[in-house]
Amino acid sequence: MLAEERYVWILDRLHAKGLITTQEICEGIGISGETARRDLEKLEKEGHLRRVYGGATLINGRGIEPPIRVRQGKNVAEKRAIGALAASLVREGETISLDIGTTTLEVARHLRHLHQLTVLTSSIPIATELVGRGRISVYLTGGLVREGELALSGPLAEEALKQFFVDKVFIGAGGITVAEGITDYILPEAQVRRLMVERAKEVIVVADHSKFGHVAFTSVVPISRIDKLITDDGIDGEALAEFRDKGVEVLVARVSKPGGKEVKEE
Repeated sequence: MLAEERYVWILDRLHAKGLITTQEICEGIGISGETARRDLEKLEKEGHLRRVYGGATLINGRGIEPPIRVRQGKNVAEKRAIGALAASLVREGETISLDIGTTTLEVARHLRHLHQLTVLTSSIPIATELVGRGRISVYLTGGLVREGELALSGPLAEEALKQFFVDKVFIGAGGITVAEGITDYILPEAQVRRLMVERAKEVIVVADHSKFGHVAFTSVVPISRIDKLITDDGIDGEALAEFRDKGVEVLVARVSKPGGKEVKEE
């Protein structure tokens, strides 16, 4: 197993349990104690965990975002189904904004069939995914690049967004609740999201079921500003009813059907 794969394995289990022992890592990956301790030391230096005697604990707090290499490996089928369902709402000739994140990247990947589309984004991975795809025009906001995420934010990104109006915006979420709405981890990027929402006719949130019930560091938008919410069929039934009771149109991408076919639940 490559070092990067080991880091993903460790962080994935750490985010699931909150605590991991050196012995668990050695047995789970098949590496020596020395290698496991070296991996934990590196991840601690990057700010992902705190080493303790015999292992490591998760750094708790609403301001700590799971690293992208962990998020990319979690709920992959769900994100793909959400992306396909979200992309099916986009029409030829429209202008859309795509937020940063692993779920919105799946939306981008399902837009390849369109021939006439304009996309505005602050995500370098999304721009890279769409550039050169037929007649899809891609506008990248510019701004300060956050390492790892390759997300653009700051005054340059905000000024760029003020120049545009779009038909639809697709935004992700670090957390989502009825009371607090959409929340996220990084303040400058949350401001970019707010501007994207302000410049859009229709606001569509894409979030897999694991985001529900969580509140991240900073507010993005209240649920009253959401036109549609797209999630997967892993969502808790009570949570689904709660959002619908508040007037939010929720579309559910099903990933449990044979062949992983996505359908829309009305």
